[in-house]
Amino acid sequence: MCKRFSDFKMALRGVAFSINSVLRRQIYPRSFAYGEKKYSESVSSKPKASSGAQSAEEHLIYTQEHFALKESLNKIISTEINPYVDQWEEEAMFPAHKIFKILGNAGFLGVNKPIEYGGLGLDYSYSVAVAEELGNICCGGIPMAIGVQTDMATPALARFGSAELKNEFLKPSITGDKVACLGVSEVGAGSDVASIKTKAVRKGDDLVINGGKMWTTTGTQADWMCLLANTSDGPPHKNKSLICLPMNLPGIHIARKINKMGMRSSDTAEVFFDDVRIPYKNIIGQEGLGFTYQMLQFQEERLWGVANILTTMDNIIQETIEYTGQRQIFKKPVLHHQVVHFRLAELETEVELLRSLLHRATALYIKGNDVTKLASMAKLKAGRLARELSDSCLQFWGGMGYTSDVLVSRFYRDSRLMSIGAGADEVMLSIICKYMDTLPRK
Repeated sequence: MCKRFSDFKMALRGVAFSINSVLRRQIYPRSFAYGEKKYSESVSSKPKASSGAQSAEEHLIYTQEHFALKESLNKIISTEINPYVDQWEEEAMFPAHKIFKILGNAGFLGVNKPIEYGGLGLDYSYSVAVAEELGNICCGGIPMAIGVQTDMATPALARFGSAELKNEFLKPSITGDKVACLGVSEVGAGSDVASIKTKAVRKGDDLVINGGKMWTTTGTQADWMCLLANTSDGPPHKNKSLICLPMNLPGIHIARKINKMGMRSSDTAEVFFDDVRIPYKNIIGQEGLGFTYQMLQFQEERLWGVANILTTMDNIIQETIEYTGQRQIFKKPVLHHQVVHFRLAELETEVELLRSLLHRATALYIKGNDVTKLASMAKLKAGRLARELSDSCLQFWGGMGYTSDVLVSRFYRDSRLMSIGAGADEVMLSIICKYMDTLPRK
């Protein structure tokens, strides 16, 4: 499976863009020098056959620097990640510290984070470009774990955290020296974030934490958690705080590693807190604003998730085209049956529409606009399209699609989470209705 990634190695050989030298600038020219050669031509984004090659001049939000960033990341994916994905899927865990250190050294864990803490200081469109490229990893679990590190557990810390907290938690997360996890969901409080029960009660200069978190991505390996907890008895939208919680403290118990139907290479933990003490200063930003901060983090999480799944859907379509072009039925290739190539054309159209929505939302977001409605629409559409696309394409693979030997069957399992995680489809619909002013008022 994923045989095309071996072809990428040949294309990338001899192309070594230096992220630090090219992207650590405040101004990004349309052409730039690397060594003796000047790169002013476009670097095409993969996959070509499915989504169509675009140059920087043709793209709505990407410049040559975006394509250079994607190309450099693809080299790491092809050499350091994809050759081992099958093994990590079987083991139900990938070595997060090792992979994150590789990515951190290359600058990919802090693309839009402040330069003073080790980031590249770029706008959010570069994070979207990275998320799209991570879709070339041959499973969903590893990109998801990377996304937790970059766009789910650290945005609020980067925006609102104290300099002390940024030095202790953000900086090593950007360099890949620490693995982060996000502690929001609980049993009975997944999409309904306001209903969480975990408490962090102030006692002197400390907080004492009791409760538990569920569905914690990379929870068995994480060095620290961005924890959402109730810090007062006030209204549910104003009584919560985000807290930087080291995971090696007394009273923190990893209850179990959860066995999942998909995203198998990413470990997921259930975590309990029993009188865990941390300094009060570990609260991110202002006490009581944790719910608001988390809603802001959700914007980036949802945009990131959409960007990540787009490339995988492109790859699934392309691999299905290649397979059905070779597979014979009724004395002609499966692809030549109108029901097949028409259906693939419909799916490709839907992917392109979703991509346009994502890029529009991203363009507005980097200008400082509230894109909650658009991000929710994109998240809703991505989850439903992933289910529709994976089911349709798997059908065209016939019996081979029902095996674990091909990417489409893995995507069929992994992508089901898109309609559940980071807010279920029904929550996205409620948010959209709220912005449309059609949600019934209490």
